[in-house]
Amino acid sequence: MSDARVSPRERLVLTAIIVQYIATGEPVASQAVARHFSHQEGLSSATIRNVMATLGESGLLEQPHTSAGRVPTAAAFRYYVEQITQPGRMAAGELSASLNAAHPVSSPLSEARREQIEESFSGVTSSNDYLERTSHVLALLSSGLGVALASSTAGQVLEHIHFSRLSVGRVLAVLVTQAGAVQDRVLALDRELSHIELETAARYLNENFRGWLIERIRAEVARRVELEQAAYRQMLSSIEELCRKGALAGDEAGPAIYVDGMANLIAAEVDRERLRQMLLALEAKQRLVELLTAYVDGRQHEVRVVVGLGQAGIDSSDQAEASQAMQNLVLIGAPARLGDSNMGTVAVIAPTRIQYQEMIQAVRYIARLSERLLEVPAD
Repeated sequence: MSDARVSPRERLVLTAIIVQYIATGEPVASQAVARHFSHQEGLSSATIRNVMATLGESGLLEQPHTSAGRVPTAAAFRYYVEQITQPGRMAAGELSASLNAAHPVSSPLSEARREQIEESFSGVTSSNDYLERTSHVLALLSSGLGVALASSTAGQVLEHIHFSRLSVGRVLAVLVTQAGAVQDRVLALDRELSHIELETAARYLNENFRGWLIERIRAEVARRVELEQAAYRQMLSSIEELCRKGALAGDEAGPAIYVDGMANLIAAEVDRERLRQMLLALEAKQRLVELLTAYVDGRQHEVRVVVGLGQAGIDSSDQAEASQAMQNLVLIGAPARLGDSNMGTVAVIAPTRIQYQEMIQAVRYIARLSERLLEVPAD
């Protein structure tokens, strides 16, 4: 959306409508906007009605049903996000004092909110814990869908691996990469492995493959099974079983994804048919993976805000209705990093009527929290 298409006066009115709509969820009438600008010269009720009509013709406002009020479109929310996230796009002086007080430009995350986030992550010691906790915390903060996607193991290098027997047929694998990421997985094995077999497997992997790219290790273990003498076949067979069951998991089953807060979307949506289509679009976790992969670049450090998710991951024609429902959702996401490595992606998916500034700050804060919670060991 180009600034050239929106005059300063239109920007004032549009911002007031968006702020009020976010606060109330109800269509905004010209009289309500006029009350915000009671002391603003040149912004009478008649002028505001004319401006709202112009904004409607520009595709920034729409009139639901026969209501006298207007609601912002996805294009309006995209324009609003541009104004609040790009320095210099919207001067604080452009808003009336009452509007600024209700919704200040570039407002930082409050101390109370930071303390709430810090407390929520208490006890987190591994990347899996961090990502799982993130989905829950973001769902609570946003009243939307909290999503955290683990990065691929591609490019990660083995530092150490440890196996612990949990119960019959179940083993805990703890994998540490040279970037400092800690990944733990519970493995369901086809046959029972003794404590000594687990220790031997871990020692073999650590002594032979420390410093190897993780995706290469499983293939090499399988190759050595075929080459080694019969005396070593049993030991290597045990290691192969552990690797095959996911101790050094690659991307065959897709990266781990944690989702929390689907009930929030259900509670927020009053249109049953649109809700059905929205859930259809989101129910497959693979679609969430596609959304995060398409919109959030792990090489970047900043928060990405995308209003209207109808295009990503919707390939077949029979998904057209679901695609339309997704237009009413916004994604706010950022990569979580650990040293020079991308550990994953954290994000909120919520209705477009969301407190943008607070959630942008919260996603940014949580994404950066990974560095402090999971400290990278010094060289």
